[in-house]
Amino acid sequence: MKLFGRGSEVTGQGWSPAKIVFAAVALVGVYFAFQLAIALSQLWVMMFAAVVVAVLIRSVADPIIKLTRLPAVVAVILSVVLIIGGLAALFYLFGSQISAQVADLAQRLPLGWSRVEAAIEAQPWGQQLMGSVDQLSGYAERALGWAQTFAMGVAAALTGLLLVFVAGIYLALSPDKAREGLIGLFPMDRRPRIREVLNTTGRALKGWLRAQLIAMTLVGLLSGIGLALIGVPSPVALGVMTGLLDFVPIVGPIAATIPALLMAATVGWEQAALTLVLYIVVQQVESVLIMPLAQKSVANLPVIITVFAVVAFGSLFGPLGVLFSAPLALTIYVLVTMLYRQDVLKDDEAVAPGEET
Repeated sequence: MKLFGRGSEVTGQGWSPAKIVFAAVALVGVYFAFQLAIALSQLWVMMFAAVVVAVLIRSVADPIIKLTRLPAVVAVILSVVLIIGGLAALFYLFGSQISAQVADLAQRLPLGWSRVEAAIEAQPWGQQLMGSVDQLSGYAERALGWAQTFAMGVAAALTGLLLVFVAGIYLALSPDKAREGLIGLFPMDRRPRIREVLNTTGRALKGWLRAQLIAMTLVGLLSGIGLALIGVPSPVALGVMTGLLDFVPIVGPIAATIPALLMAATVGWEQAALTLVLYIVVQQVESVLIMPLAQKSVANLPVIITVFAVVAFGSLFGPLGVLFSAPLALTIYVLVTMLYRQDVLKDDEAVAPGEET
């Protein structure tokens, strides 16, 4: 039996030595391409973040173009000025108050934790619980090291956000050129479908971002007003923090609740209990009322997908992955729905978020 050559019984078609070498080289090339993609993971998420920034800018620019008939370049520049000007105005109006309350937070939070710790130790089961906590000191040291690493990653992420913002401006200036350049990588017969998928993804991201900004604003306002009525110190800073952290699904609301509870504990346990109720109510209002009204035609992602998206993209991409986990998950959800469920499985009932029906 011939091992190579024409009429081989092993392969049917026959594999020459040259073909085997070519296949081996191709496999090695695929392996190194995969390793390169992993090594450049931060680059991919930064590119996606730039797309999200471009969507944000175009969400402001498109209504300006429609109302004023200004050229797209002028409208995009005006949109950037409006966004930066709005942030600067907020900082000018509330910056000193927020900075003072943030400093107050830094001073009061340890006191709040001390009161919580003392209350636990006063309970019959408190000593046993605190003893168990003490046994976890080694894990706490590891957690501290991880937190320091994460903080350094956040600092690097904030530096990268400037580059992301600049790249987002350039994408917003000529989104059609960027889209057509990407479409040009596909075969001619697939380009109309790819164009439809990309347009649908853009609409889904725009609708999600609009809804998210509305939700963040209302959640921050409701939380800040509620904390002020309860009598919790630094309600403005806590409200701003709550609104900003609401951008990150699942993790953000939990992370915002902890400092609010600790600050409330410095005043009294009644205020702490009311603060917990406040945050639960605000999150329920957001889930049941705010998001459905804000999203309208943009479908909610299943909660389980959102949870695993935070974990998965955080592990893969670090702080930027956590920050942009929701839009990344939404984009993948649209691609899977249109390119797999609709095109491969021929599922006529599958409708992607942002898809025109």
